[in-house]
Amino acid sequence: MAGLYQSLRPNSSSSYLSSYFSYQHNFVYKLLLLLTLLPLFLALFAFFLQWRGGAIDPITRWSSDRDDFPGMFNPPLIKSSSSFSSDNCNQNLLGQSNSPVFPYFRGWNFNYNDSHLSPKACITSTTSAGLEQLLPWIFYHKFIGITSFFLFVEGKAASHDASNVLKSISGVKVIPRTKELEEQQAKSRIWNETWLANFFYKPCNNELFVKQTLNMEMAIAMARDAGMEWIFHLDTDELVHPAGTRDYSVRELLTDVPKDIDMIVFSNYESAVERDDIKEPFSEVSMFKKNFEHLPKETYFGHYKESTRGNPNYFLTYGNGKAAARIKDHLRPNGAHRWHNYMNAPTELKLEEAAVLHYTYSKFSDLTSRRDRCGCKPTKEDVKRCFMLEFDRLAFIIASTANDEEMLQWYKEHVVWNDNELKQKLLKLGILLRIYAPLDIIQGLKESGVFASVISSAQVASSNKSNNNGSSDIIDTSILFPRKLGIEHPSTTRRILEYNGGNSHLPAIPPLSPPSFDEVDQEH
Repeated sequence: MAGLYQSLRPNSSSSYLSSYFSYQHNFVYKLLLLLTLLPLFLALFAFFLQWRGGAIDPITRWSSDRDDFPGMFNPPLIKSSSSFSSDNCNQNLLGQSNSPVFPYFRGWNFNYNDSHLSPKACITSTTSAGLEQLLPWIFYHKFIGITSFFLFVEGKAASHDASNVLKSISGVKVIPRTKELEEQQAKSRIWNETWLANFFYKPCNNELFVKQTLNMEMAIAMARDAGMEWIFHLDTDELVHPAGTRDYSVRELLTDVPKDIDMIVFSNYESAVERDDIKEPFSEVSMFKKNFEHLPKETYFGHYKESTRGNPNYFLTYGNGKAAARIKDHLRPNGAHRWHNYMNAPTELKLEEAAVLHYTYSKFSDLTSRRDRCGCKPTKEDVKRCFMLEFDRLAFIIASTANDEEMLQWYKEHVVWNDNELKQKLLKLGILLRIYAPLDIIQGLKESGVFASVISSAQVASSNKSNNNGSSDIIDTSILFPRKLGIEHPSTTRRILEYNGGNSHLPAIPPLSPPSFDEVDQEH
């Protein structure tokens, strides 16, 4: 009996095992439940983030602590590309897709009230480009904070359809080259002065240089009347690259400029194309050659011959950058690359990070386009009258004397970077570099349908004669040098390369090539 009693008593070890297995069973059950619910929760969370009526996805913000775009503040919304006209011309002109895939631009139209933005910066340009180039150029610069554009148009840009589209864009002023404009510019004081005289009455590039300078003079007056604080002069194959700013913003860059600075010089980086079939350089080019100003001297001269690849100079075209000027009394242009002042030598600085990206000869058709707009003879003597830079002269002669096959072969040898080993070497040295921000921004604008929307809206409104966004009004020359503005600016600083006071008697600065290997006494 006692033995039976002992056998019926609960065993302590068996009780422990029972509790252990029960705990294990509960743990496995909870783990399976968690693994079942977790995917469902993640799916619901992803749906919540993508829901347009819900919260803002922090991943799609430009920065972690703000939800406005660089260069803007509180802009309103636009329609997505799915609501645009299905007209094939509108959709195909700039290669728009049917659905927006770049989240930064979903529902934006850039037609916002910019009266509160500061500092206000504008761009003036003389252009004959078509809409396929102008629209990406304009909206990219809007994205980084440019407020207004003063476009002196000719050729394709001056056509009826293109002008209507350009005038419909907020902040764009279109000035066609008319007889009235030329008559007004003939009264400019520039013709009675000597600083531009070396370029008067000469063909092709010299004529364009004078025209750009006269247009810049008028743009100063228009910018002042529009309340602008800074003015850039850019060609429409150039993009401002505000490197060194947190939000990739021109306004942020200008805010940091000390108030005693009159002009900022942006070194230019030159496009280095890797194919001969590029159609839209802004959306297809990501490799650039760095300006010598931003390279160590030993790197620049130590690899100069490799970098030129048999061309006349380190850059195909100019290497002395472009400038932005603070708008103040007596401001005047100093050629297409600099600004000056009639009363005081301007103080200037060169930034060590920000640059102007120059997409030069980035399309094979650029060879013939330069040829077609100049009536010079294709001889070494005559091209010197037409072109200031040696590569332009060589390209003009090739385009004028060679057949298509020979031109393409010359283009491949002198412009296209098809030597991968050399590319990798120069990329490691920092002579070549990759810049993706403009490409990504412009591609995003396309895919969001911004360009197609502008074209569609302009076509719908083409019958409306009262367009308030732009006009061809001619500016009275009496307002070219008006009252003092007294604009004040912040006194913060940014890292600079050089600071100087300039010279009030220097002639206009033309496009200049970078220093050549033979021009500098290089120590080995």
